Amino acid sequence: MFAKLLTNHYEAVAVILAGIGLTNLLLQKNLIKKIIGLNIMDTAIYLFLAAKGWVSGRAAPILIEGEKGWIMDVNNYVNPVPSGLVLTGIVVGVSVTAFALALTLKLYEYYGTLNIDEALLKMTQEQEVHEAEIMNEEQEDIL
Repeated sequence: MFAKLLTNHYEAVAVILAGIGLTNLLLQKNLIKKIIGLNIMDTAIYLFLAAKGWVSGRAAPILIEGEKGWIMDVNNYVNPVPSGLVLTGIVVGVSVTAFALALTLKLYEYYGTLNIDEALLKMTQEQEVHEAEIMNEEQEDIL
């Protein structure tokens, strides 16, 4: 078992990073820390895809000229799809992080806290006040 762990150490590190990110995402109350946990999970996925995409002894997916001409055999090259997925994932991850930080900034400006529990409590209180005002207006309209 330990030998397989050493052989697949990139995958093991990716799983550990994903666990750290998920734990951080679930247990932290601060929204910035939750976003950091999400980024750690993203990094774990990128590492996993890069580790699975690389095959030792193979060349980059660019045609190589051999003794008998161009080497066209697929078994001589690394699969380029995982690399493309990692690049796409990085772009999407940066976009999601920017959007989450913008929402967090607006939430902080409006409620004055980054603690998700305090913000939800303030939202609930605000909603109750709003509902009470609507009920009062309806009662006044009836009278």
